[in-house]
Amino acid sequence: MDFTLSSILDFLRSAARSVGAEATSPWFYFQLGLVIAAAGVALAVGALVRSRIDVAALGKDWRPALQRFVRELVGSASVAVFAILMALARMTMVAVSGPSASYLLSVATNLAFAWLIIRLIGSGIHNTFVVRVVSFVAFLVAALSILGRLEPVVDTLDSVSVTLGGLRLSPLLLIEFGLLLILALWLTDIVSNFIESRITRSSDLTPSAQVLLVKIVRVGLMIFAIAAAMSAVGINLSALAIFSGAAGVGIGFGLQKIIANFISGLILLADKSVKPGDLVTIGDSSGRISAMNTRYISVAAGDGREFLIPNEDLITQKVTNWTYTDRNTLLRVNFGTNYDADPRLVCKLAVEIASSTPRALKSKPPNCLLSEFTDAGMKFSMTFWIPDPGDMDSTRSEVMFSLWEAFKREGIHMPYPVREIRVRGSALPVEKTGEPST
Repeated sequence: MDFTLSSILDFLRSAARSVGAEATSPWFYFQLGLVIAAAGVALAVGALVRSRIDVAALGKDWRPALQRFVRELVGSASVAVFAILMALARMTMVAVSGPSASYLLSVATNLAFAWLIIRLIGSGIHNTFVVRVVSFVAFLVAALSILGRLEPVVDTLDSVSVTLGGLRLSPLLLIEFGLLLILALWLTDIVSNFIESRITRSSDLTPSAQVLLVKIVRVGLMIFAIAAAMSAVGINLSALAIFSGAAGVGIGFGLQKIIANFISGLILLADKSVKPGDLVTIGDSSGRISAMNTRYISVAAGDGREFLIPNEDLITQKVTNWTYTDRNTLLRVNFGTNYDADPRLVCKLAVEIASSTPRALKSKPPNCLLSEFTDAGMKFSMTFWIPDPGDMDSTRSEVMFSLWEAFKREGIHMPYPVREIRVRGSALPVEKTGEPST
């Protein structure tokens, strides 16, 4: 390990000497008082501005980027006022006593303007985590640069390193790689969202093809972003060959389900066996596919629930796709009557009711069959077609309500079981009436 403890100690000693030299000057405490007074005035003005301006309703008709910029500007009113006051105080001190007596004011002015610029630039980033990381790092770099300590800190971070398989790792390298990776992934997300919006608006592509292209674009851009960040910091990709064996073992054992679901998802998108909008039944789960993701598909049941089914299950299990080749769906309604009813009249009424249903297809007439004689009555099976599998249960319920009303109007009764009870054993005693027996 290449470790230089003396360089770190020298940096700390020089920083302490600089602070000590400034603290011994009488102008230091005067500047510190001006900084504290300006901070109090800035906080009061900022609170007044925020209380007078409704930030939530500000610029509702503006573009989203302009809205965020103006709202951030209002929220940073205290910083802006403080920076302006510090700049005025510094110019006054320079004119009165020279630059040597305004070092603290110069530092406070530069730090305030740096923080204000960083916050305004960060308003253009949607991701809150990225904004916080970028703002913190940018302000830290700006502060070290303003204090004249950026180069010593960079040298110190680069002096501590460890070498693995020809790859030299240092804190500076890891920090640079992390920052570049965050920036690259953020730009990748913007580009992929733009491409996705273009793909989803294309009417020449099927829904499954759109999802497949979006996934390929996102994965490809992510791989490119990682490779670009590694190359930018000087990491040779061939130096990572030492980790390929461990990665292969990890993928083979620990990540096999994830890889299986990912590959299964690509297969499903390519063969178009299921696609967003299809009505499917997988095991005990039924519903309409609302989304197809890398690891799973989302099946909306229609009652607020969504089943997240792994892609592998759609490859290995039996799947019923109600809309695979034809969206026309056959509905079956089973019912029964007693033996007093005329079966031909029952079938005629059932066909008329099914034909008058609003969702029934006119091109495919309904059919009613007498299917079985039972001890309770006759059983019938009626079938009719609807244009799509949506609202199958409500359509079936509507038909059964109409059957009930028609049967009640025609005096047709539903079957009920008839049981004959016989008592075996001794005869019951017969009461004598007093009349002469014959």
